[in-house]
Amino acid sequence: MTTVSFDYVIVGAGSAGCVLANRLSADGRHTVLLLEAGPPDTYPWIHIPIGYAKTMFNPTVNWCFYTEPEPGMNGRSIYWPRGKTLGGSSSINGLISIRGQRQDYDRWAAAGNTGWSYADVLPYFRRLEHASFGDRAFHGTNGPLWCSPIGRSHELIEAIIAGAGELGIPRNDDFNGADQEGAGYYHLSTKGGWRCSTATAYLRPARRRANLRVETRARATKLVFDGKRADGVIYRQRGEELTARARREILLCAGALQSPQLLQLSGVGAPSLLHRFGIAAVHELRGVGENLQDHLQARVIFECTRPITTNDDLRSWWRMMKMGVEYVLTRGGPMAIGINQGGIFARAVAGAVLPDVQFHVATLSSDMAGSPTHPFSGFTMSVCQLRPESRGSVRIRSIDPLEPPAMQPNYLSTVNDRSTLTAGIRLARRLAATRALAPYVKAEYRPGSVAQSDDDLLEFAKNTGGTIFHPSGTCKMGDIERDPLAVVDSELKVHGVSALRVVDCSVMPVLVSGNTNVPVVMIAEKAADHILAAAGAPR
Repeated sequence: MTTVSFDYVIVGAGSAGCVLANRLSADGRHTVLLLEAGPPDTYPWIHIPIGYAKTMFNPTVNWCFYTEPEPGMNGRSIYWPRGKTLGGSSSINGLISIRGQRQDYDRWAAAGNTGWSYADVLPYFRRLEHASFGDRAFHGTNGPLWCSPIGRSHELIEAIIAGAGELGIPRNDDFNGADQEGAGYYHLSTKGGWRCSTATAYLRPARRRANLRVETRARATKLVFDGKRADGVIYRQRGEELTARARREILLCAGALQSPQLLQLSGVGAPSLLHRFGIAAVHELRGVGENLQDHLQARVIFECTRPITTNDDLRSWWRMMKMGVEYVLTRGGPMAIGINQGGIFARAVAGAVLPDVQFHVATLSSDMAGSPTHPFSGFTMSVCQLRPESRGSVRIRSIDPLEPPAMQPNYLSTVNDRSTLTAGIRLARRLAATRALAPYVKAEYRPGSVAQSDDDLLEFAKNTGGTIFHPSGTCKMGDIERDPLAVVDSELKVHGVSALRVVDCSVMPVLVSGNTNVPVVMIAEKAADHILAAAGAPR
């Protein structure tokens, strides 16, 4: 077996791994190996924002996972796309740049995670960001990850924003500023009309460094321990099994589904699970793979009275050609935007103190994200509950590292989750009936006028709802003395072992109130400071 040695071995070149590869190799003092199971990010549609639809079901750059049959979704297995290329899910996601609510991070800190309050993490959000707008107290101007305004208004989105105002939901031109609540246009992780993934923002500038080595199509299969110290990663590449030794630390950045899987396969996990598969326990840690959370979306779809939607663009060769020419000449137009332009953060449940639902508003309609558009003028108001209470799990099915784990999110398993989602659907209907938006609504396509009771709306969500692509929480951060399901401490070190950290969406103790890509970049930026401080390097 071929063995190589580096100071740091990073497993997964996704939203977090690319950040760590850049920051840990920056001063030249440390050698870094970055392992990515997928190919390089050379597929052209990765980089064109509207290419989101081309990567959604592409197994070359997408793991194309499915959950276990979901009791709360009438036994359906839910499709879970995850990125499998340099940049990970930041290379195939919907590009939306959202941080969540300040209260999310204050709750993390209140649960015993010192250093993770909003005041603590805001400097990292500013450090990672390159923005040319907004209050400088909240936004950065020189960071690697670009955050760009859409740059043009759309008649339909403007009507939706005006309609929201009729319902008391204010216009908000910056969801990442002083207050998240309101309706407006999303800001996107794009630069000059191109996707700005962590591979392009962080990894590409670092690739020329002699102390950084990037290996693609390198599938990690097991962590190697010397007693309680993690000191190596076994991976498969081009039919060969290799080992990478870490002189300082192993950094697990494989995501909320595969980080716990790799820990379990390597003997770190719940005793009953390890014993079931005959895996020798390195350290028994009950919380590995537990606490799974995700945002569940219900797609409320309307037929539009006017041919101004992307559905109409894609049905016309002339309009498609115009889109292409505009993008080639200006890097603008629909191809530079992606799918969702408009956003709403609102309080759907009576008495809610903070926004409890999020809308992704698209000037197109389809049966599911990334599928072909409908043969009519249509638009979508997809609504999700921001802080779900349902908790699930990720657990290995066998000792075969190439077999996907069993993913069981347990959607809609609490009364609050069910009532909040139905309240969100009703809010979408009230919005469609406003003076500003009603002239654009020909008919409600889904769920349709036959669905009137809460039970009807819940059944619609169970039969058609799906992920909004934010699985999190399966290696939660916390004080193991206070929380027996905690997996990592406040510096993201795995409890009970040494030289091993988890740095990805799985460490979120509670899912943030919004899209998860930018929060994961923040987590990695903060982790890099902890790692370099432990190594004695200047921050």
